[in-house]
Amino acid sequence: MQIKDSVVLITGGASGIGRIMGGMALRKGAKALAIWDINEKNIEDTVAEHSASGTVKGYRVDVSSYDLVKEAYDATVRDFGQVDIIIQCAGIVTSNSTFNENTVQEIDRTMTINTIAPMYVGLVALNDMIARDSGQIVTIASAAGMLSLPKMSIYAASKWGAIGWSDSVRIELQRMNSHVQMTTVAPYFINTGMFDGVQSKIFPILDPVKTSAKILKATEKGKIFKGLPFSFHFIRCMQAILPVKLLDWIFGDLFGIYHVMDHFTGRKK
Repeated sequence: MQIKDSVVLITGGASGIGRIMGGMALRKGAKALAIWDINEKNIEDTVAEHSASGTVKGYRVDVSSYDLVKEAYDATVRDFGQVDIIIQCAGIVTSNSTFNENTVQEIDRTMTINTIAPMYVGLVALNDMIARDSGQIVTIASAAGMLSLPKMSIYAASKWGAIGWSDSVRIELQRMNSHVQMTTVAPYFINTGMFDGVQSKIFPILDPVKTSAKILKATEKGKIFKGLPFSFHFIRCMQAILPVKLLDWIFGDLFGIYHVMDHFTGRKK
């Protein structure tokens, strides 16, 4: 779906690639940009930054609450009319602990924000899109949603869930003969601060500006699934043909992927 003349809503839009894509969308000619985020200061700064490029408004939204998501969506529709494109960027990672060292609170928070929240947003928006037979929901998942990684088991589970939900809804819409589009994006680690401390010796940490541009390009092309970088697809092929123990050794130990979280610190508060 073309961004030009569209109303674009970005969750987690006041930081990281959400913030970058918001500015890019306006420069591409978006009719309006709605920013949903939980950090009020970041919202204010982002709105000020983007205002010179077009119409933008920020909303403080805790996407882990369905009621607040519904309230924010209704407010966005009142302000801008129909929402054409939703890009779901809101997400968290809490630690590099092994699963047995995690808490119930970390499980609940990670699964709610990374998996359930995109469903809440989809639930409030999809019927409007289906009714007018137009619209697109882009879900930013993770390569960790396709490749199991130690010391991020909850995060990986949450992104597996997001990918499964997004692609299942795509098939449902397809079987309805609907023109509403679902796009799933699975990027490797992106250099936004969220994964500070991650060390990757074979696959490079992704540049946030270049990654944002590729996601918007995939959005406009109506891509079903976009893995970043392209070499990510090589891992998926190897998953299909290699015995598990050999796969673990090649990617886990030889390439060092199973050690990327060893020195994780995360974004400083």
